[in-house]
Amino acid sequence: MDITEATAKANRLSDLFDELNEANGQKAWTGLDIALGFVGDVGDLVRQVQVAENVRTYPGGREALEHELADCLWSVLMLADRYGVDLAAAYANTMAQMETRLAAKLAAPHEAP
Repeated sequence: MDITEATAKANRLSDLFDELNEANGQKAWTGLDIALGFVGDVGDLVRQVQVAENVRTYPGGREALEHELADCLWSVLMLADRYGVDLAAAYANTMAQMETRLAAKLAAPHEAP
């Protein structure tokens, strides 16, 4: 699945969430709501990374780690789409900029502390 297909799937899921919220007398999520949900998902992801690193125990194992990574990706895809960000282009551009900066730092003479 490429990023366009993943975004379309994320939007279909978002539409279902909106329908469920409406049926329960709640509002559709705004970009801010998605961002706040993302923060919670990142916390859940960190907990599962701790489990994977054998720092703590928590139910779920590998399946829970995969789930939390997918939840975080859903939020990123939705936020990019909601705010008109071409995520593939932004990612490529950001990675190129970071690579250029890192290469320049590595090439520069190192100063003694």
